[in-house]
Amino acid sequence: MDIALEPPMAVVLQYVDAFNNGDSKAMAALCADPMQILDGMSPHVWQGPTASEGWWRDVRREGEHAGASDYHIALGEPRHVDVTGDHAYVVVPATMTVTLQGKQATQPVQPSPSRSARWGQCGG
Repeated sequence: MDIALEPPMAVVLQYVDAFNNGDSKAMAALCADPMQILDGMSPHVWQGPTASEGWWRDVRREGEHAGASDYHIALGEPRHVDVTGDHAYVVVPATMTVTLQGKQATQPVQPSPSRSARWGQCGG
């Protein structure tokens, strides 16, 4: 079985594709409600059906102040996909590339434990 082809991973791939295309509405459409995003930038937590759109708005706003643009995520091979009913827990290493003040910058994004997401409502 190819773990990258499992339904929850397919949703992750669709979400990252929407992110890479700057399509916050497509990102939001893939998420279950309740949705929660945690990030190091203020306000740190976005919740509910507009979490993805609010987070993307704030990413762009923060990026404008820092001179960042052209965000792109590349995913590695999934380390873990666990499905129980309509919930899934997915761990995937990623690399974020961004243009920062005219220069390309790349940083690894370390997978971290998080609560499972209901994937049945997220395109699964």
